[in-house]
Amino acid sequence: MSGHSKWATIKRSKAVVDAKRGVVYAKTSREIIVATKFGGADPSSNFRLRQAIDRAKAEGVPNDNIARAIEKGAGAGAADNIEELTYEGYGPGGVAIMVKCATDNRNRTAGDVRSYFSKYGGNMGETGCVGWMFTERGELEIPREAVASEDDLIMTALDAGADDIDSSSDEHITVICSPQKLEAVQKALTVAGVKVTGSDVVMSPLSTVEIDEADNAKNLLRLLDTLESHDDVQNVYANFEMDPKWIQQFMG
Repeated sequence: MSGHSKWATIKRSKAVVDAKRGVVYAKTSREIIVATKFGGADPSSNFRLRQAIDRAKAEGVPNDNIARAIEKGAGAGAADNIEELTYEGYGPGGVAIMVKCATDNRNRTAGDVRSYFSKYGGNMGETGCVGWMFTERGELEIPREAVASEDDLIMTALDAGADDIDSSSDEHITVICSPQKLEAVQKALTVAGVKVTGSDVVMSPLSTVEIDEADNAKNLLRLLDTLESHDDVQNVYANFEMDPKWIQQFMG
């Protein structure tokens, strides 16, 4: 399993991303607003904001949009009262799902998320019902072709405080660390000339559930994709494995 969840790998390998620019802009703007609200408007002293800005630029979000989001987060202009919420539940096949949201209307978001769970054969539960099945950790992605020496990369990362290296993917190497060490590890890698294409704090499953029925696979993938497509949803985490043929069939 590559990265923090099978769902993250599917999104990357199958390019299951929001095609509409408006959806992407809304998600990245909310992320910037929240990061600014809790850490200040100066990216040099707010690591989370720097990450959010980097992700926005990678998605092609214009600088004007980024600047407006920072202003809203800092309280300038008509800032929405955006808050962070996490919803938890079970999907088809007993898969544990965590849904991280940033919303200005928790009733709307909760209602939508609950309806998606129900539509695709899942159940949204109470806070904490599946959270114990995940652990929070920092992850940094490095393109494999950009790594001259994997041994040097490992030494640099471990010296900076990383806990582990996942090199199971043919496309990238993932450096794993505690959330508190993410900024220091990224800085050390950057100083060493290592190209970091992504860094984030994620919820990593402690164990996975094997999906062995096609109907469960179809409904689970549609549930996750529908959740991801909602403007208020920032990230979705799930603890499953399934036959790649179903991924090709239902997400292709």
